[in-house]
Amino acid sequence: MNGPQTQAIAQYSLEESSSLASRYFEILDVEGQFRRHKANFLLPHRKDYYFFCLVRQGSSRHWVDYVPYTLQANRFYFTGPQQIQVKEKTEPLSGIMLSFTEEYLQLQENQALRQLPILENPEQGHELRLEPDQVQFLEDVLRKMLQEFAARHDWRNRMLHSYLNVLLIYLSRLYTGSFSGGIAGPDLALLKRFRAAIDQHFHRLHHVADYAELLHLTPNHLTDRIKQQSGKTAIQHIHERLMLEAKRQLFHTDRSVSEIAWQLGFEDASYFHRFFKRLEGKTPSFFRTSTREMYP
Repeated sequence: MNGPQTQAIAQYSLEESSSLASRYFEILDVEGQFRRHKANFLLPHRKDYYFFCLVRQGSSRHWVDYVPYTLQANRFYFTGPQQIQVKEKTEPLSGIMLSFTEEYLQLQENQALRQLPILENPEQGHELRLEPDQVQFLEDVLRKMLQEFAARHDWRNRMLHSYLNVLLIYLSRLYTGSFSGGIAGPDLALLKRFRAAIDQHFHRLHHVADYAELLHLTPNHLTDRIKQQSGKTAIQHIHERLMLEAKRQLFHTDRSVSEIAWQLGFEDASYFHRFFKRLEGKTPSFFRTSTREMYP
């Protein structure tokens, strides 16, 4: 692989990706070679939808953000709309693929699903290792969804919602068990609102006081509550989100460090340089060079 490309990172919608011309939801049982957007091979891209896959057989190699992985049997893979992906090597795949959009989650009956850990993905994960009984459970639920999706019976959408609810709750249990930083518990409303605010405003708001004002709290109260609920300080959450986007841009684009700093709301590129080095232990330029060396 010859390194990231210079053009802007592409984004694909479910409607243009779907073999069924679906705008909101799709589920497919895949046997053999399956490719979407053949033109995006080796090119960084984002999907505007959630993508889940239970793999029975496969060995394709992909990158999610700047982390490589090779598909393995009896594992569950998942990505969200914000994650940057690169297809490096494609091989025949056997498995079940499920895709749905933010718009689908905004339907009244689906809104509560958005708060589940597997969708919020606080640890930016993309792979779950499964035990045989877990594979069987997921296969059973996904096959029921396949049958319902294809049959188009009365109350089809309600049935799909019910199955999806079970699937995502089960996956969220696996998620919180697999990632040591996974957060669970009933009193997480503030943490979720805080994270949603960061996702929306991190390009221009970098201080706890900014988010405290948005959430109608004092900075000290926000810091105490976030530390209690997540084990991390409020400023750590803000900095982690900035670093994630900085690394995405450094790894997947050829934008200059100064341009990336400006896009992330740093008026002074030298301050961004110091900020990145303090958190990562290396300069932005060295991070870009050293991580790209992982490309074959």
